[in-house]
Amino acid sequence: MATIKLDEKMVEYAVYGGAVLGGGGGGWIEEGLKIGKLALQVGQPQLLTIDELEDDDTLVTVSLVGAPAAKDQFVKPIHYAQALELLSKKIEKPIKGIITNENGAATSVNGWFQSAVTNIPVIDIPCNGRAHPTGSMGSLNLSELTDYVSHQAAIGGKDDRYVEVSISGSLDKASNMVRKASVEAGGVVAVARNPVSVEYAKQNGAPGAIRQAIEVGEALLSHEGEAAIDAVVKKLGGKVITTGIVTDFQLETAGGFDVGTVWINDSYELTFWNEYMTLEKDGERYATFPDLIMTFDAKTAKPIVSAAIEKGQHLSVIAVPKENLILSSTMSNEKLLRQIEGIIKKSVL
Repeated sequence: MATIKLDEKMVEYAVYGGAVLGGGGGGWIEEGLKIGKLALQVGQPQLLTIDELEDDDTLVTVSLVGAPAAKDQFVKPIHYAQALELLSKKIEKPIKGIITNENGAATSVNGWFQSAVTNIPVIDIPCNGRAHPTGSMGSLNLSELTDYVSHQAAIGGKDDRYVEVSISGSLDKASNMVRKASVEAGGVVAVARNPVSVEYAKQNGAPGAIRQAIEVGEALLSHEGEAAIDAVVKKLGGKVITTGIVTDFQLETAGGFDVGTVWINDSYELTFWNEYMTLEKDGERYATFPDLIMTFDAKTAKPIVSAAIEKGQHLSVIAVPKENLILSSTMSNEKLLRQIEGIIKKSVL
């Protein structure tokens, strides 16, 4: 499969398509556009397929960790590259490819700036083809390897909130420490983590998911208004579940996550843990994570993440079955999915 030439149009497609596949999380469109276009200004990021590397080559994951609604978040583009450099020094082996942890407005292009600066290619096999709340969900099922040592580097914050962390340990311990670092940094940190072989990534990642984000973004941006939303659901094989007014919205930022509930027309309820987790009406469940649930401005078709919801907005809500997404092995890991139930207080499994 040919390498995708990354240009400004591809940035827009990846960011908007990533916003859709973010399912309410995955960062902000404005941040994704800024970092993606900056990558093109400083160099030429490369996007390769997994087949262009050898099975024993080393890949590392880059990500943003934190709560999108955090008011004091501060991550500069250079922090992305510095986190990768910090991890590289720790693992003392050549990094042959960069993979993003998930699809999202900011995360689908995560790695492009690092690629432009270092000439290390981005590989189209993200840790997940949709966004997800926990670090373990974006860690290629490494949580199931009892002897795996997770190496992670995280940087973010400004002035007295600046944090720079390099940690090694079990996946859960390292991920929890990075999540705590994001809180100390004001809400978000740039992260490089979890070196794995290409062979392992092939078994557990989401090959082609960045290309899917680009295709979804092209479908969205090639139309306007309601037609754009229709083009997205057609591309993904989903449905528009409802269109209406946000009549109630509750959000709490705690422990590095955004958690809350959205009500449309006082009847449709969406719960979220960064990403939308459930969609139901009068006890009837329409979609459950890792199904994709996403909100759009009903007039402009702009994807609206959970942290940007406000009362009075006129939104369209779509749902896409998980079978139509490119997902990693973590999305069938019941141990990881069971954590959701304790947060949103609803059945998921």
